[in-house]
Amino acid sequence: MMSGFTDLQKMSQGNMDSAMKMFGEMTKGWQAIAAEFSDYTKRSFEDGTSTFEKLLGAKSLEQAMDIQTKYVKRSYDEYMHQMAKVGSMYAELAKEAYRPVEKLMQQGR
Repeated sequence: MMSGFTDLQKMSQGNMDSAMKMFGEMTKGWQAIAAEFSDYTKRSFEDGTSTFEKLLGAKSLEQAMDIQTKYVKRSYDEYMHQMAKVGSMYAELAKEAYRPVEKLMQQGR
């Protein structure tokens, strides 16, 4: 009887350890994603502010259109790059969150 209780207790402890590890990994992943978005927002704001200052100093409509066109292209390229980067971070987060569950499934076989 005691052996069964001890086994149950060890299994419960193993499950708790796996759950805590999974939550820890997820927390790290969410923090990294939040930091990445924060950095992107800061860079984007700085670029927008710099572009606005350049627009204020434009000498002609043609120069202003050139500044604006370059800004839009730069912004689009940076946005697409950022979304690809964050997408891969989300995928890695999902993999890390699933690893403890996968390990438990393998142990159960």
